[in-house]
Amino acid sequence: VQLQASGGGLVQAGGSLRLSCVASGRPFSSYTISWFRQAPGEEREFVAGDKNNSGYPKYNEAVKGRFTISRDRPKNTMYLQMSSLRPEDTAVYYCAADRSVIGSTLASRTAYAYWGQGTQVTVSS
Repeated sequence: VQLQASGGGLVQAGGSLRLSCVASGRPFSSYTISWFRQAPGEEREFVAGDKNNSGYPKYNEAVKGRFTISRDRPKNTMYLQMSSLRPEDTAVYYCAADRSVIGSTLASRTAYAYWGQGTQVTVSS
């Protein structure tokens, strides 16, 4: 599966952005697609994911209540709606996909074989 992430940009603190991840090449519905981010000098960390669109998404505690993940099946697209953005949200955001993710590995970057190219999000104070 190929992933194309977009929607990043420069925004002031308190603002909003919506990231998109378009999947192609394989049946979209059979993959778990999650979002990760990597700030300069930091490890890549889990942001949000919903195993096989179960309806029970999981979020990093740092973004809970501010970010929302959703999937548009006809468009083969996963979204990350980000609100109340903070300077500490500044990072390159990646979408990742895999068919074999289970609940306990949802937040583990090593569980995903397919990655998008990343989109930069910069939040100014």
